[in-house]
Amino acid sequence: MKFKPIIPFEPMSSDDVPQGKEWVSQIKWDGVRILTYFDGIEVRQFNRKLNERTKHFPELIDVNSYCKAKSVILDGEVIALDQKGNPSFHEVMRRDGIRRMDRVSHVMQAVPVYYMIFDVIFYNGEWINNYPLDKRLDILSDIITPNKYAQTVPVQQDSRSLFEVTKQHNLEGIVCKNLNSRYIIDGKTSDWQKVKNYKDLIGVVGGVTYRGDVVNSIYIGLYDDKGKFWYVGHVGTGKLSKADWKGLTKIIESLKVDSNPFINEPDKQKNIQWLKPLITVKVQYIEWPEGHTLRQPSIQAFVNQDPKECKLT
Repeated sequence: MKFKPIIPFEPMSSDDVPQGKEWVSQIKWDGVRILTYFDGIEVRQFNRKLNERTKHFPELIDVNSYCKAKSVILDGEVIALDQKGNPSFHEVMRRDGIRRMDRVSHVMQAVPVYYMIFDVIFYNGEWINNYPLDKRLDILSDIITPNKYAQTVPVQQDSRSLFEVTKQHNLEGIVCKNLNSRYIIDGKTSDWQKVKNYKDLIGVVGGVTYRGDVVNSIYIGLYDDKGKFWYVGHVGTGKLSKADWKGLTKIIESLKVDSNPFINEPDKQKNIQWLKPLITVKVQYIEWPEGHTLRQPSIQAFVNQDPKECKLT
């Protein structure tokens, strides 16, 4: 059997933690969404954009080492940890962003990854996505044996307490799920709700400034429904290393333009080098007041996403 990759079920954003006996919650790990397809012979992995990642995470390919199923589709997050042992989007992107596969074995040593499995969609020749979540979780618990690289995500009944834990440990947040919910392929409903401890977005770089000969800050924007590119913030802090800034400085050489690509005028315009809006970046922020720019933005990592999909909401 050859599986055709699917677009996974997505949670809706919420500011409130839903309550009731039918609700459970799981930690959102700030990783990369990866679905694992095992037809009994071959294992392949794809992200939520249907880009193949089978060769990126070779330590996760031995499905039989952590899953007793003749065939299966698993849904989860691949995560990496920072030096303090906390989940780090920046670190996991060092693995997910590899383009030269001959570098994988080297980066594996520097950036270990872990597969946090939270759902099963297909099991032993049968699609089970229409089973209620509580039954799918029972199956998942039965077939997964945690090992060094893979484990199931614990399920909690007390969602509010779990959310407080994410605040204490500065984790991304939680996903609250209705136990009666089906797994809707290429769907997004309020049966799954993500409640974030902090906010983030993926924006497009439209300009940079320099300190000496090296880029030291970026100007980011988002597109509206009419395709207009709006400036939303200026950021020079975050998780980029000196090497990352130097790498960005080289990459943008071919993207330089003379005119402002934004439809509106950015603040602090002194010595901005404008760019073609092609580079995308994940930015974390505290607040986005209406009519103003992002408050306390912080760069998390550069990502591979279609700039036109980075839209105002």
